[in-house]
Amino acid sequence: MLKDWFSGKNEEETKDEKNELSKEEDQGTGGFFGRLKEGLTKTKKGITDRVDDLVKSYTKIDEDLFEELEEILISADIGVNTTMEVIDDLRERVKENKVTDPGEIKGLLKAILIEVLEEIAEPQLNIGTKPSLIMVVGVNGVGKTTSIGKIAHHLKKEGKNVLLAAGDTFRAGAIDQLKIWGDRSEIDVIAHAEGSDSAAVIYDAIHAAKSRKMDVLICDTAGRLHNKKNLMNELGKVFKIVNREWEGLAMESLLVVDATTGQNAIQQAKVFKEVTKISGLVLTKLDGTAKGGIVIALSRELKIPVKLIGVGEKIDDLQPFDPKAFVDALFDDGK
Repeated sequence: MLKDWFSGKNEEETKDEKNELSKEEDQGTGGFFGRLKEGLTKTKKGITDRVDDLVKSYTKIDEDLFEELEEILISADIGVNTTMEVIDDLRERVKENKVTDPGEIKGLLKAILIEVLEEIAEPQLNIGTKPSLIMVVGVNGVGKTTSIGKIAHHLKKEGKNVLLAAGDTFRAGAIDQLKIWGDRSEIDVIAHAEGSDSAAVIYDAIHAAKSRKMDVLICDTAGRLHNKKNLMNELGKVFKIVNREWEGLAMESLLVVDATTGQNAIQQAKVFKEVTKISGLVLTKLDGTAKGGIVIALSRELKIPVKLIGVGEKIDDLQPFDPKAFVDALFDDGK
């Protein structure tokens, strides 16, 4: 089903147009659900296909089955703590519902995973009628700048006036990369020379956004993680300027993490969470890993909603995260 990117409706999009778009989204590979299924192929093999094989090998539900299922979930990077909670819940439901057929385990597991993800789900970006700022943070190499370009493209397509700030002045090529994305979507980029003060770039971008009456300003930031103190100082300076120079704006602070890094993504997220407030996660490269259970681990262990997921390189392969659609795609048997 088609999801709005922000907490407000595009006035130019009619109800009929939205219905047509929704139909397209739900049709096989022509829509995002189809691309989601395709992008989760490796994860499906790592989780649901293995669950299928497991339940077929048992004639009754016993502790051995639960233990093997536990191993499957942990190996898919769902996380030890989250896996234990899921298995305990599964045991209770099997007992309460007097389930004896191992074939019913998959349906129960699917329902539990949807509930786990929906506990802190918040799919829409915090963008409404008032000016908004999206601060994007993350280590180098996770797809941060590319994600910014895709977010900007979608927001402009949905009727927002968008401006970009090239705040990552440290990584070679980051400014040029953001400008390329800006050119693709005809969005201006506020930038200084490489090596300049990131906070100064954000300062100029804020004043440019205010004077031009932009709806959304999206800011890139340096992705250095070698020194937590330096990172804290850099981001602290940037956020201080934002709070001082632009009062009353809606704000998102998105952390971009690479799904292929597995448990390392959780460690990165914990460091950034210590340094600054994170309102949502952007999980990239889900199509490149068999351990997509990291989505569940991140949500559960960090108590931060996954807001966007990327399941491919195309500009439309980054979309708002829908817990039910994610689990449905993961468990879809093609029937």
